[in-house]
Amino acid sequence: MSDTANTTVTVRPATAKDTAFLVSGNMAMALETEGRRLDVQRLTFGVRAALADASRGSYYIAEVGGRPAGQALVTREWSDWRNGWFWWLQSVHVIPEHRRRGVFRAIYGYIADAARSAGDVCGLRLYVEQENTAALATYQALGMDVSGYRLCEHDWSAGS
Repeated sequence: MSDTANTTVTVRPATAKDTAFLVSGNMAMALETEGRRLDVQRLTFGVRAALADASRGSYYIAEVGGRPAGQALVTREWSDWRNGWFWWLQSVHVIPEHRRRGVFRAIYGYIADAARSAGDVCGLRLYVEQENTAALATYQALGMDVSGYRLCEHDWSAGS
């Protein structure tokens, strides 16, 4: 087990070389938070699509000791009410041995700084599973509030 507390966490944009790490992190996150097994081929194509086209999203990697320790994907949503972009944090995953050691805090700080300096971003949002109380506590500790919205969806990728 690495000692992240005494090691600097650095954050950088992901590249195509990070595909395997991102796919692995997404697979682990979906299984851990939703008990859902993702189709690895579809996921790999999806990760590659985002890495190749920033309009689909931008991945970020947190590293500890030069090795990937966590990830997040940022997608954008236009808010006409605010005349600005919300940046959505998605596909958030920190390798278990690096949790509670500042890895997500570093990712969040990096993304928040970039959003503030962009000039046209009105805020950050993310989804959190209702029962994921540890993640919720982390997000609230960073200053995020639980919104008054509930999410509704019709997921055509599931075949319905």
